[in-house]
Amino acid sequence: MQTNVLGYPRIGSQRELKKACEAYWAGKMSLEKLQLTARQLRRQNWETLQQAGIDLIPSNDFSLYDQVLDMCLMTGVIPARFQLLMSSLASAGSPELYFAMARGYQKNGLDITAMEMTKWFDTNYHYLVPEFDASQQFRVLSTKCVDEFKEARSLGIHTKPVLLGPVSFLLLGKIKDEQLQAAALLDQLLPVYTQLLQQLQQAGATWVQIDEPCLVLDLSAEQRSFYQYAYTKIKAAAPSLQILLATYFGSLQENTALALELPVQALHIDLVRAPEQLDAVLKNFPANKQLSLGVVNGRNIWKNDYTQSLQLVSKAAGAIGAQRVLLATSCSLLHTPYDLELEKNEQVLTPQIKGWMAFARQKVQELTELKAILDGNEALLEANRKSLHEKSIASIVHKPAVKARVAALTDADASRLQPFPLRQKLQEKILQLPLFPTTTIGSFPQTEEIRKLRADLKKGNITTAQYDTAIRKAIADAVQWQEGLRLDVLVHGEFERNDMVEYFGEQLEGFVFTQNGWVQSYGSRCVKPPVIYGDVQRSQPMTVAWSSYAQSLTRKPMKGMLTGPVTILQWSFVRDDQPRSETTLQIALAIRDEVKDLETAGIKVIQVDEPAIREGLPLRKADWETYLEWAVRAFRVSVSCAKDETQIHTHMCYSEFNDIIDHIAAMDADVITIETSRSQMELLEAFAAFRYPNEIGPGVYDIHSPRVPTIHEMAELLEKAVQLLPARNIWVNPDCGLKTRKWPETEQALRNMVAAAQHMRAAVPA
Repeated sequence: MQTNVLGYPRIGSQRELKKACEAYWAGKMSLEKLQLTARQLRRQNWETLQQAGIDLIPSNDFSLYDQVLDMCLMTGVIPARFQLLMSSLASAGSPELYFAMARGYQKNGLDITAMEMTKWFDTNYHYLVPEFDASQQFRVLSTKCVDEFKEARSLGIHTKPVLLGPVSFLLLGKIKDEQLQAAALLDQLLPVYTQLLQQLQQAGATWVQIDEPCLVLDLSAEQRSFYQYAYTKIKAAAPSLQILLATYFGSLQENTALALELPVQALHIDLVRAPEQLDAVLKNFPANKQLSLGVVNGRNIWKNDYTQSLQLVSKAAGAIGAQRVLLATSCSLLHTPYDLELEKNEQVLTPQIKGWMAFARQKVQELTELKAILDGNEALLEANRKSLHEKSIASIVHKPAVKARVAALTDADASRLQPFPLRQKLQEKILQLPLFPTTTIGSFPQTEEIRKLRADLKKGNITTAQYDTAIRKAIADAVQWQEGLRLDVLVHGEFERNDMVEYFGEQLEGFVFTQNGWVQSYGSRCVKPPVIYGDVQRSQPMTVAWSSYAQSLTRKPMKGMLTGPVTILQWSFVRDDQPRSETTLQIALAIRDEVKDLETAGIKVIQVDEPAIREGLPLRKADWETYLEWAVRAFRVSVSCAKDETQIHTHMCYSEFNDIIDHIAAMDADVITIETSRSQMELLEAFAAFRYPNEIGPGVYDIHSPRVPTIHEMAELLEKAVQLLPARNIWVNPDCGLKTRKWPETEQALRNMVAAAQHMRAAVPA
């Protein structure tokens, strides 16, 4: 059997790509040095896989920012608002255009908003959303996939280029003009794909992996017809290429026959997320195809269960022959950290728990070990069984008292005392806020000094008392600064927090952490997800001291800032030995205890962020109701201990809400803040059509871009909001936390935001 890796992490084991990109953006690194860093990282990845003995090594899985953005450049999908910038550049493939599309552009007299960004299926990775309009002209602007294949070949490594498939590329984009037909777009797009594939064929490529993850979604009859049409064209254009069609993140279900009929040489299926699909695939598997089995989890960090994987592999080999089976990762390893061996500190990650894990490099080794076991190495299988058995009986994993508390929950534990209209009147009386109240989402810029402060505390370079004094000063400065800006509801700035999930995980039992377990969230944004290995509980307050101190400095309301249970779950590497719903309720009870303590300490506004509740949706609509039932219940368990006069906020970003708006309303948060700036308030239409009853803060300031929006721009967005929602229910805020921004741009943007709110107060009668 051959081994197949669908993709590899690209940020570098020490986040070299992140550092290089940010230095380039800041003007501290030349383009040549950035490109050198990228070449070095690609070479390291290819050589790692080659030395491990992987047969199908991916190329073009590397990206300076995002693989979908790369596909936009390769096919000429440039939004019309970037045309003036593109015409001013020496090359259409310029990095300046590429990064402007990702981050926005505000110089040389141009002010261009970035492309929209949303989650990649149900992962924690964000992609840039392609935009198709009536002026769209597809053409090859970049030959990145060909260039990187040749680059690897010059190093003596024959790779398998990876492309996002034409149908998924189209379906994952946004058609900006109603008169445009998807079928017409596909017809125009395919010649560009076939041109790229022909160039790969001429360059000597033998296998090409074409990712069509949309095949695991609910598809219309028209969308299903696109696949047969597209791949018939592709086969005719590049007949000597062997195409490996990759699906992942779910089951093919009713699309199984379609996938099997496509004129490709191999099909990849994800048997981690959907092992049940193997029988249906094998039942009618064509005699002229190979089958790639995704048995090694590309999305979590737990050691592979070789016994389970081998059962699936043996079933496939018995049905179609071992020579037609590929051993593969379930999806790209983009979603996992680089190398477990970089975790050297046993006080951070104990040898016992580390022994249950596998990062990207270890997952590559798991593929080769599975192959070795099939060749007769029983010792590897026995060692794997022993490790997994030790985990299943470990006392640090299972805590009966935690399980009993979850089992004792009732419906009353998930309900506020009074309905929202009565709560709203009480909160208005207590908080005394103006029309269009202003606030921020929670975090303020994390400067190098703040990061160094936390690092020095961990290293023992400063005492806890010295650290606390410095954080208190940062909070006091932030409170005074916000009062100067005339914000209405303040935040303490979250200077003590490394990450909105990691910070809480560090204070909850059942979590463990890594030193170098970084994964890419978007662009240069990297996160180090906590690891939930056992039952979760809170042993002491986590945020009360900092929020209480901040509130003591001002008469204005100070928000207590918490992360919700679903988001903590979604943004962690989660244990795989019990239902996710059970783990979420354990976290919800821990957050509930914190809400109660904040309220007792006099905090009248408490925000419990749930940006991940929408992204956690199963990919198939038939599975939504079950998920939403336990996800919404977990949020309500977290906050329903609050008194009616305590205002509960929640925050969500980069989500489409139309299909789940009734469940968003069922969360019953007093105020919800959402991202709307990049979509020009389009997302707000779902709330208006539903007649969303509670208060809402449509983000008017895109914090994922360094550009500063004008007062006029934000006021226009608010004017759109007023046309959709009652003015009484509208808040004014950025679309997300400000942690990643710089102070000067943050201050100017917030000044403009407050001025926009003041403009609206004058324009709209109370």
